[in-house]
Amino acid sequence: MARPILLAVDDDVYVLEAVVQDLRRHYGAEYRIMRAASGQAALDTLAQVKAREEPVALLLSDQRMPGMAGVEFLERSRDLYPEARRVLLTAYADTEAAIQAINSARIHYYLNKPWDPPEEKLYPVLTDLLDDWKAGYRPAFEGLRVVGLRWSLRDHKVRSFLSSNHVPYRWLDIAGDEAQKLLEERKLEPNQLPVVLFPDGSSLVDPEPEILAGRVGLSLKATQEFYDLVVVGAGPAGLAAAVYGASEGLRTLVMEPVAPGGQAGSTSKIENYLGFPAGITGADMGRRAHIQATRFGAEFVTQRATGLRIDGQYRFVQMADGREVSCHAALLAPGVQYRKLDIPGGEQLTGRGIYYGAALVEAAACKDEDVYMVGAANSAGQAALHFSKVARKVVMLVRGKGLAATMSKYLIDEIGHTSNIVLKPGTQVLEAMGEEHLEALRLGGPDGETQVPASSLFVFIGAAPRTDWLPPAILRDEKGFLLAGPDLRTDGKLPPEWREQRDPFLLESSVAGVFVAGDVRHGSVKRVASAVGEGSIAVQFVHQYLAGF
Repeated sequence: MARPILLAVDDDVYVLEAVVQDLRRHYGAEYRIMRAASGQAALDTLAQVKAREEPVALLLSDQRMPGMAGVEFLERSRDLYPEARRVLLTAYADTEAAIQAINSARIHYYLNKPWDPPEEKLYPVLTDLLDDWKAGYRPAFEGLRVVGLRWSLRDHKVRSFLSSNHVPYRWLDIAGDEAQKLLEERKLEPNQLPVVLFPDGSSLVDPEPEILAGRVGLSLKATQEFYDLVVVGAGPAGLAAAVYGASEGLRTLVMEPVAPGGQAGSTSKIENYLGFPAGITGADMGRRAHIQATRFGAEFVTQRATGLRIDGQYRFVQMADGREVSCHAALLAPGVQYRKLDIPGGEQLTGRGIYYGAALVEAAACKDEDVYMVGAANSAGQAALHFSKVARKVVMLVRGKGLAATMSKYLIDEIGHTSNIVLKPGTQVLEAMGEEHLEALRLGGPDGETQVPASSLFVFIGAAPRTDWLPPAILRDEKGFLLAGPDLRTDGKLPPEWREQRDPFLLESSVAGVFVAGDVRHGSVKRVASAVGEGSIAVQFVHQYLAGF
């Protein structure tokens, strides 16, 4: 496999040489460094390496060049290498053009001259971008294969699990010749689906997540019996708590049954999160935070929490496999799950055309199809924009009069400028129809009932907490969201479940030493930034709690 290419572009020979030398010194062992003295020469170079099917990871171009400015080159380069990371090198006077280029040319970053010292001003930025590129890069495939049916709920769950955990795999439809040949070679029957085929010749038939997690190298068992802090859930709140807990010296364990990122991990793009002007996918955010937490020493296990018991100053978190771990403090951040459509056919066709959340693993299968979406919040808007890139048409079904009351303005504006997104206000799904998979929807709208052909429906209609596994001593509101801090008081009084002489900390539940953060908390703001903030703040209260021992 050829080394991925980093291409530097500048008409100033001295600046170009300095860029190339800095790139070669830091990245030369892993990447091939190339150069071009103009935008057109760079496009010609890209065309040549494209013809040879060589990978290009990053393009670093100066802005002020005769004939073709850097922004124009980077924009035109997207036709050849859309996934390459694009960086603009600018003088201070060109900053405004660079900011505009984030939208027009979809550049990923801009750097001001001079970039000395590169250890502070160049390498951290480029390394971050290259890590992102590597996470999405798919070289010639030699690894995991999944054979299944598109319209199978179990197949959908297996693919979602692998994708969420950034495990590379190739999906093969059972109807294809390659899939049939592989099953014959492994002496497997076509009715044994989905099948996960490993490079060593072994296979798993319809595996449970825990079994599959063990085979692909995810940790299933905690290495210790006791931790300072156990975090339940690896969404934005749990990941933030893991970063701050581990970085501040707490022995930290994180339990997550699916993948780092939680519900936010399935979000196609988050554009209003501080520090990411070009946006970031939920999967990338989860991946970055997971790496950050593990670097500080946090431990992750792919397990579902099934119980919590209190014994003096110890809290014991029980797991789905029957084991349990003890800790001084626990942080509950299991997130929420999308509410289900209560309509005829909804349950039967879940995973067979009806999906909850963005279900990004289904995007490729929706190419040139009409896709329907239910919901009017940011998650629905982000998904609509994502699917509009592959689908023929995206139809947004909204019960209210429009999007203004529930969606951020920047998303509303983008949706308005996207020609193949159709908004249908005052419309709801009355019935889902189909035998083996979704075939049609019955809709109710301003003009009465209509029936439309449909093969994919993505649902974003609010969320419910996952708290039924907790003991009664952990108080909840009428919807199941966890009460904490001031919300524990009724008529100015603390509940009898609170047995301490002090008031509970801000994010502390009705049981001392058990904290709450993120969407599962009563009254929380359903935004990534607020969840990250709560997870971070909770660690400070954990320290105060531990100081009382």
